[in-house]
This record gives sequence, structure tokens and C-alpha cells, in this order.
Amino acid sequence: MIITIASGKGGTGKTTVATNLAVSISSSIDNTPVWVLDCDVEEPNCHLFLKPEIYTSEAVGVPVPKVDKEKCTACGKCGQFCEYSAIVALKTVPITFPELCHGCGGCSLICPEGAISETKRRVGMLEKGQSGDIGFVHGRLRVGEAMSPPLIRAVKKFVFKKGLTLIDAPPGTSCPVIEAIKGSDFVILVTEPTPFGLNDLTLAVDMVKQLNIPFGVLINRADIGDNRVSEYCQAEGIPILLQIPDNRKIAEAYSRGMMIVDVVPGLRETFMDLYFRIKKMCGQQHNEEA
Repeated sequence: MIITIASGKGGTGKTTVATNLAVSISSSIDNTPVWVLDCDVEEPNCHLFLKPEIYTSEAVGVPVPKVDKEKCTACGKCGQFCEYSAIVALKTVPITFPELCHGCGGCSLICPEGAISETKRRVGMLEKGQSGDIGFVHGRLRVGEAMSPPLIRAVKKFVFKKGLTLIDAPPGTSCPVIEAIKGSDFVILVTEPTPFGLNDLTLAVDMVKQLNIPFGVLINRADIGDNRVSEYCQAEGIPILLQIPDNRKIAEAYSRGMMIVDVVPGLRETFMDLYFRIKKMCGQQHNEEA
């Protein structure tokens, strides 16, 4: 089972939900492997709470074109093919812009002289570790790198068929978020009861509906703001999975990098109830599709 925790905006509590859900399940259900994949590769922070022991680290790269000037006849077909202007031919040997390349390999396939090969350009690092019984993987995007989806795909290669995989997605609704969410069995959309929270939640709901993935909403700091998020969910028939109050103990635990289930009595059981509710919803969805 793959559950992705996402949000229309940053700062809603995605990481808090992902890490505390993982800890609650791993400590309560025996023989259920739990993995946390932090796909928020621009600002990964699950490790600040899980504090895993990292035992492998590897560079992640994407293929980019390399032009053999001796073979190139400056025909310009490569530049005409590339929609991202990662390779440009101005009646001379093509100029490459590796940062714009999406790694499709089309320019090397279309070159009639076989003058274009591929080399690797590093986009970031992938680290794998263990936090108690929880497996952990995250990516760290190289500073200045514009494209995070290749690194997110590298992290998602560690989705296992057995057990539970929790994915902490980037905030927003752009391409990196879609890359993180694709293939999930369920999406938890974390929001807060504010005008900004509602605005970005509606965008996230539209995105998940387009991907045709079952989802529900978790309202964090539920006793601040107003009732418009709850009213929106009711009007749209969106299940509200859980409402977490604005609790000082939760804020203090978060600021110290602690698990909130360790400081608020009964919260571990609340996260377990959330997990079982999602399992039930996924089972109903599967039966309806069958």
C-alpha cells in the first residue's frame, strides 16, 4: 500500500503527519514493513524527526547530450527536435544547455551521423537509511538545480510491494508533486482552516481528481481560522479524515524535532485509526472498480 501525504501549500504539517503516522504504525502492527520516502527533495526534513542512520549514499544523474564535433555536419535536426532548447544548432556544431535537458534521448536517436552520445549530469544525492523499524529514503537536490522530477523518480524506486510506503510529497500542485503522487493508492491532503489553506486545497483537490486517486483531507490546527474548509469538503463530498487541534504541546514537540505522538496522550491511537480508515476506503474503492 502506498499512501502519499501532500498539500496545496507549504507549512501545513505534511511532514508531521507522514512521520508520526509511520511511527504509530511501525510500533503497533507487527510484521508490517514501513518505509518513508521523502520526495520533497528541495527541502527534505523527515530526517529531522525520524533521525535515521544513513548507510548508503549515491549520486543521481540524468542523461544529457554530448556532441562529437568530428562527426557533426551541422544539419540542425537535433535542435529542431528538442522542444526545450537544450540543444541548439545555428548552422554550426550544436551548443548544449544541460540544465534544460529532460533526458529523453531524442537528439541522439535523430542524429543521422551518430554524432550525439549521452553523458551523465548530477542533479542530486539519494540517501538510504533506517530509523528503528522504519526504512528511510530521501533525495537532496543539488543547489541551483531546476528539475527535481528525476531525483523524485530515483527515490520512488524504493517503493516496496510488501508493507506500507508513506511518501512525503513536495508542496503545491506542480510537476514535482504530480511525479511524487503518481502510482499511489491513496492521498492525504493536509490543509489548515484559513483562506490561503482553502484556496490551495481546491487546487490540490483538482489535481488529485485528475490523477484519479482516492483521497481525503486532514485539517491541521483545526480550531483556528474559520469553517470554510469543512464546508467546502462537505459540499464536495470529500471525507475529512482527521482534525488535529492547535495544541501548544504539538508546537513545542515539532520545534524540538520530536514526535508529537510521544507527547500528546492518545494521539498514537488517533493516527492508527486514520490508517485503518484509509485501508477501509481503499478496500471499498477496489471493490467498486472490480
